[in-house]
Parts: sequence; C-alpha cells; structure tokens
Amino acid sequence: MFDSHCHLTDERFAGEVADVLSRARAAGVRGVVTIASGLHDAAAAATLASQHDDVWCTAGVHPHAAQEQEDGWAERLRELLARPRCVAIGEAGLDYFYENSPRAVQRDVFERQLELAAELGLPIVVHSRDAEADTIAMIRAHPEARGVLHCFDAGAPVLDAALEAGWCISFAGLVTFRRYERGDLVAAVPDDRLLVETDSPYLAPVPHRGKRNEPAFVAKVVERVAAYRGQEAAFVGKLTERNARIFYALPD
Repeated sequence: MFDSHCHLTDERFAGEVADVLSRARAAGVRGVVTIASGLHDAAAAATLASQHDDVWCTAGVHPHAAQEQEDGWAERLRELLARPRCVAIGEAGLDYFYENSPRAVQRDVFERQLELAAELGLPIVVHSRDAEADTIAMIRAHPEARGVLHCFDAGAPVLDAALEAGWCISFAGLVTFRRYERGDLVAAVPDDRLLVETDSPYLAPVPHRGKRNEPAFVAKVVERVAAYRGQEAAFVGKLTERNARIFYALPD
C-alpha cells in the first residue's frame, strides 16, 4: 500500500515520526508522501523526507494560507520545489467552507500554482471544499496541468471534469464513515486514476475515528474503497501503490 497524502510535519506527530513510520511499514505501507500546508512547513517536510527512503514530500500553498503570502512567494516556492525528494506542488486549491482567505486571493494563488505545475512538469495536489464550480473552471482552464483531487468528497460534475483532464482521484477516511453517500463515485473512478490516502493526522477512518490518524490506517481506507468497487483489498492496495508511484514519478 501507499499513503499518497499525509502531514507528518504536523505538531501532533512531534517526536513520534519514526514510530509512526515503523507502524506503517509493519502494516504493509511501502511509501508515503508528506504534504506541505504552506511555505512555512515545506522545508521541514523536505528535511523529514531526506531522512527516510520511503518518504517523499511536496511544497505548496494551501488555500487557508493564501492571503498570508508576501511578494516573491512564487519564487520561494520554486526554490523549495527544487529540493531533493520534493515530488509535487501542494497542497493547493480552494476552500470556500472555512474561507480563511478571500476567494479572489485563493483563486489567484491556486492559478499561479497550476501555472507552475505545468511549467515545471510536476503534478499538483489539490484541496477543494465547497468550491465545485470554480474548481471545475480552474481544471478546464489549465489543461496542461496534471493533478489529483485529494480527499475527494465532491459531486459527479467535479469528478467528471477531473477525469476528463486526466487527473487522479484520491479517497481518504471519509469513505469509512457510516453516513458516507458517494460510494457510486468511488466505484466510477478508473483503475489507473485511483489513489488512497490518510490525510493524517486528520480524518481517522473507522474504527479509529476520533483518534489521531496515521499512515498505517490507510489499510482501512483500502478495504472500504475495495468494497465499494467490488474488488479485493489486496488488489486495490497494489493498484493504488502503483498509481501513486506513477503519479509522483517514484521508483518502484
């Protein structure tokens, strides 16, 4: 298995990363990508990734942090993306639920990162919440960008737009929740576009809900995704590991 999206630099993992990764390996997780939430933690993510052969990282600006960026932030991001083991831009995107940054600012920062992804030939990891119309518009406006919609919980129009653009779709612990209602969309993703993640330390899957999430728990996501798709969990685990390595251009 492969946890395609987690946040190992989060303070809830402080002093425990080695143990967390040990448990993940014991559970059958063969790689993780630790995702930056902003430029403030991208350097820490790169340092962490440099210490483990099965960890890679990203650099990007989350929509929550969009309004905090000062002049020259895009050039600073470009420098961070050049670090060893940095394999994607992100977490970028739009969040109109919390709206911690003005919508116009979110769109500007997201668009600049899409442009950078296309320029550098790097994939982009996208967060989208309550921003379906603008997410679709951004995807269609940048056909040269290659991305993934992480922790997918949008509707069919967003799924269709992403798949038409050649993007991947990643599912997290939400799929294990009792009231989850998008199983048909889990089943609709083609085999070669499917990823799984924990988004840890957030969104721990059942039966760990309410606890701190961690990469080892991606096994529960794999099991539920497999059930929705009518596939074996072992097949989905191997499939999504392969897809993650292709998406992030990682060695087998």
